[in-house]
Parts: sequence; C-alpha cells; structure tokens
Amino acid sequence: MIALIGGLAGMTGVVIGLLALRSARSAVEECLAMLGRQCVLDGVVDVKAIRDVAVFRYDALAEMTGRLSFSVAMINGLGDGIVLTSINGRTETRTYVRPVRGGRGIQQLSPEEEQAVRAARLGIGPDVVPQRHAR
Repeated sequence: MIALIGGLAGMTGVVIGLLALRSARSAVEECLAMLGRQCVLDGVVDVKAIRDVAVFRYDALAEMTGRLSFSVAMINGLGDGIVLTSINGRTETRTYVRPVRGGRGIQQLSPEEEQAVRAARLGIGPDVVPQRHAR
C-alpha cells in the first residue's frame, strides 16, 4: 500500500515537473523572440521611438458584442510607452490610458491590456486575435 502511494506521489511529481518545464520553455521562447526584435542587424535605431503597436479587441460588457472595446499598446524599443483602453457600452464609452515601463504597467493592467502589451513586445500586432483559454 505504501509503495502504491509512493509511486503515485512520484508520478504526480513527474507530471508537475513536465508542466513546469513546458511553461519555462514557452517563457524562454517569448524572451528570445523579444530579444530578437530588439537586435538590429544594420544601421542605427532610435530605441525611444514608438515602434511596436498592437490592438486587442474584445467584448468588455455583456450588453455589447462585436468586440467594440479595445486596448492599444504603443511601445518603444525599451518597452516603455502607453496602453490606451476604450470600454464601449450601450450608452457610454470610457477611455483610460496607463503608462508602461520596461514592458510592464506602472499601474495594474487588465488582462486585455497585458495581452496588448505582450503582443506589441513580441511583434504580433497590429491586430491581435484573442486566445481562448480553458478555465
């Protein structure tokens, strides 16, 4: 009985380790892609100029469909810039702007804003297709 429990615990540990390895590999691939975009083969680049832009469209409110709400990330080569967000409802629209430093929001970003910043940093933009995550 103890051997069976030990075997199950060991197999669980292996599965958790494999999932962590997959996650780490994905993070490394993203970092390499980001670094590759920052490397310049020829010429001089102004790293402070806005160069990466991504638009993430989504349905922010249940009452509005058609992906009318959006977050736009405008980022320079240093990962600094802004995220402009517009939440569109049936009777009103709210607009927010949040600063980004080093690829991270100075204020807490919404998941949609983070998606836009990430897509801009990776060069996926300008129009980002939402990814469906199983919950």
